[in-house]
Amino acid sequence: MTFLSERSQALLKLLLVTFLAALLSFAGVSTSAQADAVGEEYEYGISGNVRLDGEPLAGVGISVSGGGYEAATVTGEDGKWYIGVPGGEGDEYLVKLDQETLPEGIAVTEGDGTANAVLGKAKPLIQNFFIGEGERVTVSMFDQIVARLIYGVNFGLMLGLAAVGLSLVFGTTGLSNFAHSEMVTFGAIAALVLGTLLQFPIWLAIPVAVLLSGAMGWALDAGLWKPLRKRGLALVQLMIVSIGLALAVRYIFQYFIGGGTEQLPGFGAPKITLFGSVALSQTDLISMAISITVILAFAWWLLKSKTGKATRAISDNADLAAASGIDVDKVIRTVWIISGALAGLAGVLWAYFRPGIKWDMGAQILLLIFAAVTLGGLGTAFGALLGSLVVGILVETSSLVIPADLKYVGALVVLIGILLFRPQGILGKKQRIG
Repeated sequence: MTFLSERSQALLKLLLVTFLAALLSFAGVSTSAQADAVGEEYEYGISGNVRLDGEPLAGVGISVSGGGYEAATVTGEDGKWYIGVPGGEGDEYLVKLDQETLPEGIAVTEGDGTANAVLGKAKPLIQNFFIGEGERVTVSMFDQIVARLIYGVNFGLMLGLAAVGLSLVFGTTGLSNFAHSEMVTFGAIAALVLGTLLQFPIWLAIPVAVLLSGAMGWALDAGLWKPLRKRGLALVQLMIVSIGLALAVRYIFQYFIGGGTEQLPGFGAPKITLFGSVALSQTDLISMAISITVILAFAWWLLKSKTGKATRAISDNADLAAASGIDVDKVIRTVWIISGALAGLAGVLWAYFRPGIKWDMGAQILLLIFAAVTLGGLGTAFGALLGSLVVGILVETSSLVIPADLKYVGALVVLIGILLFRPQGILGKKQRIG
């Protein structure tokens, strides 16, 4: 394991603070726009008019989510609202009216206050709700907490697949790979091309996409990272190269697939009621089963296989491992292949969880992946998995008490709080931070 010097430790902390500040700034901008119109910079949008017996209702909460995008507003004095959305024709969004913001004794008379809106040629799309006297459809706080915990575990497992790969690379090479987000995106795009353009059945498209992602990891190490390591580039220089690589690949993705949101086959799977009002789609259940199976297989490989043991030895002390006869370059190449494959699988599962595929989808969760790795302990694969579960649960459950736009910030605040008392992370060692 390449130990971090005090300078490297300070650099990592500076990067973390910089990212958090940028995110807080972005969140502040988005939440300050909580009026009757938000997202006006987007070409497409959804609007409506909330009235009761012909009279406008002001201050009624409306939210829109879908494709990894979430925004909320309230109706103006005229009862009207507007939320701009990214994407284009054919994209689907969930529109929700917060019935708690309606006057006493007033409720949505048809449905539960939610509606699926599919963007068409008309701009903006009109979505209205029927309001009148009636009983509100409410979900108990217990059911909401349980549902969010389940969603958090699902999200955490998906994050864990990506974080474990990133942690393996860091542990064996010392590289903080900011291009890991594009490896996540590549897996989703590969599944999209195979499943829609080439018409592969989805059960075949996903494994092939994972294999292609592993091949991408091999190509990156063989064509870029190994030659740079041989030249003796410092870790900070390698990190800057990874940032440049991430930006270049990200915009290549945008050039080929555009700026809209694409869907994988089967993204609209029906919901299955577990108990009470808690329901998960078939895709969610399959995603959790795949994540758990892959993580267990990875744990067996890391603990029992010869290459896995060599990987842990290199993470602890690369020079000593090389002196013991371990082929360090070969193990690092294997780590890059596994890292790419896990990131690709995480991308596919993230595409179903969002739902949707966008050119920058990996970048949207890169900060959370780094947070999970840092929280669990730098260079520890199992720590990255544990950190991912913590981050995933915090992100999903925090939306019960804070605006959805700020849910990522809550996880990062907890991350900083834990690191103040335990800088090495949950399962990390003090020797690895300085």
